[in-house]
Amino acid sequence: MKTRDSLVRLKEFQVNEKRRQLQQLQLMMAEFDRMAKELEHQITLEEKKSGITDPNHFAYPTFAKAARQRADNLQVSIRELRVQQDAAELALEEAQADLAKATALEERDGSLRARA
Repeated sequence: MKTRDSLVRLKEFQVNEKRRQLQQLQLMMAEFDRMAKELEHQITLEEKKSGITDPNHFAYPTFAKAARQRADNLQVSIRELRVQQDAAELALEEAQADLAKATALEERDGSLRARA
């Protein structure tokens, strides 16, 4: 049937879209992690240069303070993206299950038409 064929195509599109969204989240998390590591490296260099490693010290470098805050913000964003990733993985699994059902219906209908 034509409607089942379009249903299968729709479900395939949905699965591909969910995969793309999941990959995009993973890429963002990896990029944020890379940026946070780079900031940590810069913080370490700044602390070595100033000789002060205590962020509460009155003479702690302003750049290191700002970089630490940005790195912390990136870590918060990564945690939030992990929650979104978990939801995206569930949505992908559901879409794959829907696709499997639609494909099975299409195959069943195809074999019924072949017998008739």
